Amino acid sequence: MSSDDLSAIFLTLKLASATTILLLIIGPLIAWKLAMNRGKLSYLVEAVVALPLVLPPTVLGFYLLLLFSPNSGPGKFMMAIFGEPLVFSFKGLLIASVIYSLPFVVQPLQAAFRSLDQRLLENMDLLNLSVFDRIFTIIIPLTLPSFMVAILLAFAHTVGEFGVVLMIGGNIPDETRVLSIALFDHVESMNYEAAHELAFGLLAFSLITLFLVYGYFGKKSHQLRWT
Repeated sequence: MSSDDLSAIFLTLKLASATTILLLIIGPLIAWKLAMNRGKLSYLVEAVVALPLVLPPTVLGFYLLLLFSPNSGPGKFMMAIFGEPLVFSFKGLLIASVIYSLPFVVQPLQAAFRSLDQRLLENMDLLNLSVFDRIFTIIIPLTLPSFMVAILLAFAHTVGEFGVVLMIGGNIPDETRVLSIALFDHVESMNYEAAHELAFGLLAFSLITLFLVYGYFGKKSHQLRWT
């Protein structure tokens, strides 16, 4: 395996780890709001969050490219905050990855939160528990299998993304050239041996991730929901 491929692997793991951490901060908040509120506005928010599940990644990447462009109003504002344009940068790639993988964290957590016993929530109010106690001593322990599913899905989905990465990040070594882009380069240059190495690694990683989601944590999450 070449040094360029090792660099792509490291960058991919860095992107997936950072994306998953950020999603664990914002995802549970969105999931809780959607689980507890069932008004018309919540359905709209739910639809927007779920868009990456059905929207072609290149479409999402195209509009994010326009949004992040230094020529746009939001792009100029974000450039002033980050000190550099977000297009063709790791920071831009990270923001795009968070948006792209958001439903893979929100949906399993939303289902877990909605399955919590209403009497438990009422007792938390009666006991006047602090926000910290509610989250870290009751809610998270009860929904931990769903949190693990969310972590695995977010990480794996980010590792495998291609269309959004290509539109926002391009192909800059050590900056935006992640595994999927490196694999595409090998296929385009007809270096099938190197492509097989990366493709098989991604295939094995995806299979192991889904086995854990469906065979272990998913089973525990299902048992939690109905016991």
